[in-house]
Amino acid sequence: MEATREIYWNIGHGVVIPMYLLTFAAFGILAWGFWKRLPVWRQGKPLNRFDRYDERVKRLVSVVLSQDKVARVKDGGIPHALFFWGFLTLFAGTLLVMLQADFFTPLMNVNILKGEFYKAFSLVLDLAGLGTILMLAGLSIRRFVVKPDGLETVNDDRIIHQLLFAILLTGFCVEGARMAATELHQNPDLARFSPVGYVFAQMFTAYTDDSIRTVHTVLWWVHFTLVLGFIAALPYTKLRHILTTSINSFFAPLEEKGTIGTLNMEDESQEQFGATKVTDLTWKDIFDADACTSCKRCQDRCPASATDKPLSPMKVVKQVGEVAWTAPDSSLVETVTADALWSCTTCRACQDICPAEIEHVNKILEMRRSLSLMEGEFPGDEVRTAVSNVEVNGNPFGLAYASRGDWAEGLPVARVSDGEEADILYFAGCYASFDKRNRDVARSFVKICAAAGITVGILGKDEKCCGEPVRKLGNEYLYQMVAQENIETMKASGAKKVVTTCPHCFNTLSRDYRDLGFELETEHYATFIHSLMESGRLALAPEQKRFPFTYHDSCYLGRYKDIFTEPRAVLAAAGGDLREMDRSGCDSFCCGAGGGRILAEEKLGTKISEARVRMAGETGAPLLVSNCPFCLTMFEDGIKTGGFEESIKVRDLAEIVAERIVT
Repeated sequence: MEATREIYWNIGHGVVIPMYLLTFAAFGILAWGFWKRLPVWRQGKPLNRFDRYDERVKRLVSVVLSQDKVARVKDGGIPHALFFWGFLTLFAGTLLVMLQADFFTPLMNVNILKGEFYKAFSLVLDLAGLGTILMLAGLSIRRFVVKPDGLETVNDDRIIHQLLFAILLTGFCVEGARMAATELHQNPDLARFSPVGYVFAQMFTAYTDDSIRTVHTVLWWVHFTLVLGFIAALPYTKLRHILTTSINSFFAPLEEKGTIGTLNMEDESQEQFGATKVTDLTWKDIFDADACTSCKRCQDRCPASATDKPLSPMKVVKQVGEVAWTAPDSSLVETVTADALWSCTTCRACQDICPAEIEHVNKILEMRRSLSLMEGEFPGDEVRTAVSNVEVNGNPFGLAYASRGDWAEGLPVARVSDGEEADILYFAGCYASFDKRNRDVARSFVKICAAAGITVGILGKDEKCCGEPVRKLGNEYLYQMVAQENIETMKASGAKKVVTTCPHCFNTLSRDYRDLGFELETEHYATFIHSLMESGRLALAPEQKRFPFTYHDSCYLGRYKDIFTEPRAVLAAAGGDLREMDRSGCDSFCCGAGGGRILAEEKLGTKISEARVRMAGETGAPLLVSNCPFCLTMFEDGIKTGGFEESIKVRDLAEIVAERIVT
């Protein structure tokens, strides 16, 4: 007998029409549920996320099917991905059965569910179903027994888990009843290709044939009703994330990471800058709340949350959704609270790890814009002073702009603003220009370039703060003012390429300034030094005894620009023996200075810099290497306040390379 089975066994083909009518009704309830949510999403401002359609579709398919972002976190992520793949396999199998019974057989008189293919089909679906049950059990134990800190559990979760278990178990019960009547004794060789169904079939061996048929009919309708309930419940429960999270992959931003909308500050008709109410955000910001799965990954990786500050990226997203649904005219800023908003370091760890493609950072920045531009608020008086200093002196320290190039005295640098020519324009930034510790980094970089035969030019007194810290604090007006001045100065200098030792300057010049007409090639010194080594222009002499170190991936070079390998390669060539921290690469922990926090005192919770220095100390390496003036400054402070002076020192990549140049 050829391996196959009768579809609709014991149920009969008379069930087809009512089955489809009920299915259409379930999908109608589903569609109606999402239709009712549409007006809430539309409260937000317009945003075009339907451009580059082909690219978005490819991304959607890739992200959903691969589940790579879900599986990136092993705890909960891997079983969730396996559950998804198992459930998807069961859905595909059910769809194939439907096509066979209702289209292939009656319309084309073709049966594909037979022979060896049917055996493989039965085996795959049984194993997929078993795996799905096991993964669901694991996820249930994690949520209801282990209960990880911060993982919110509501009544929805219990109902959903019970519903999924009921669907899977009744499905196997239906299969077991059918097999008990048709395969268990009549065709045992075929029954072995449904191993899980074979086990369930044992429950019915003592039943008469009529009893099995009665139980099978009841179970079939119970299973079918549960599936319809699952479909209909999607928009009304947390299950909606199955669709909204997937769709959010289509709506994900395709611009360069960290892109911020540039405001038209000259638009006199604009009455509101930033977001005070939820209606000041975009529709995508509101939709994000429906896509959020409350997995708390963003919260787990948030440096502010980890150091007891009043910020949870997950909570911010949820608050946007709650306000949109319950009180759209109320103050969103007051709901989230200013302390939570100012606590953000814009490190982007939340967005990087989010499996739902939620955009946390820009929501916070829009609310900061409201506080800064509309209310004139800042996180402290020291920040207000620093912002005023940027406006008056072009730097947050309030030092005379005429002294900005003093750090380069005695060094072979050209003053390009005076007409001198150079191979590269070094945009030093405020810290390398004025901070005593970071001036050593600037001098080291010039020494490296000189050894490689690269002439370095600077703007000196004509350079101003790039504007990144004040922009991240919400002051778009001041940012654009200093940015336009810098752009005009660099254009007039005749420079062809800009290099900077600051990742914040690097991001601002290479991405944000583009909206304002800046076109010069811009590079961070880590990749620039690496290219000099690769081309043979720079030779290093590693010490005979290699030095142990741990390396800190600054947020604005790592997560924002995906630059991870080049700095490590440079340090290895200099004789370094790397000991990675647990939080490194994309998972790196912030120093605490991003988002304009470099200008603010850390008054809430514990110091982020101390937490990061402690992570570095746990590697046993006596040296912590950074590639950012903000990080270097924060770590110097964290070492002192945290009592790590005797165990670890911090140095910049350029300082280490400069000491090991072959002369």
